[in-house]
Amino acid sequence: MPPSLRINCCEWDRILQPEYEKEYFTKLENQVFKAYESETEVYPPAEDLFRAYRLTPPQSVRCVVLGQDPYHEPGQAHGLSFSVKSGTKLPPSLRNIFKEIESDTGEACDFSNGDLSYLAEQGVLLLNTVLTVEKGKANSHKNFGWQHFTAATLSALNQVKQPIAFILWGSHAQALKKTICNPAGPRLVVESVHPSPLSAYRGFFGSRPFSQVNTFLEQNGQKAIHWCNQ
Repeated sequence: MPPSLRINCCEWDRILQPEYEKEYFTKLENQVFKAYESETEVYPPAEDLFRAYRLTPPQSVRCVVLGQDPYHEPGQAHGLSFSVKSGTKLPPSLRNIFKEIESDTGEACDFSNGDLSYLAEQGVLLLNTVLTVEKGKANSHKNFGWQHFTAATLSALNQVKQPIAFILWGSHAQALKKTICNPAGPRLVVESVHPSPLSAYRGFFGSRPFSQVNTFLEQNGQKAIHWCNQ
């Protein structure tokens, strides 16, 4: 781990600099370092911790997809919410996301490849509310203080003028809706239950978030996002 917990993306570091000076961030930093240095495995790998930020700097953000915390099984999490490395079996939530993309857009997805980097490169910030997790223990780092940092991230996006859509799946993501306020540009918020198999049939399937986002972007003079991975 580096000697300080920084994104190392100059634009994100600039707008989030006030957070680095706060007491909660010092405590967060210490807990994250301790977790990575312990004998337990922590995901994502340290080098991928801020991958979402680095692939999608603030001036490029057109959509934010907010998840809960990283996948907690080996070989899955790599710093992008809901995404797994190419060649990794799709987790159920991601499989449901692909199903909804197909239903919503009428295009076919490649279910053998769960790497969502192609979305990050189109301006989709794939962010979790909590950025680390212990192996085999879902939401185990929920008390580290990450939510303060991700809330500050969404608040910082209020400063940018380009149109931004927010997809908030589940209660953990929706709890941060209040941070989207007094923005400098057009905003859209799309909410539904989480794509997990436990809730997908209670309002996720058929919610059509992807076409809603594209309609919003096009109405504001922006290019639509290509949601399918092929």
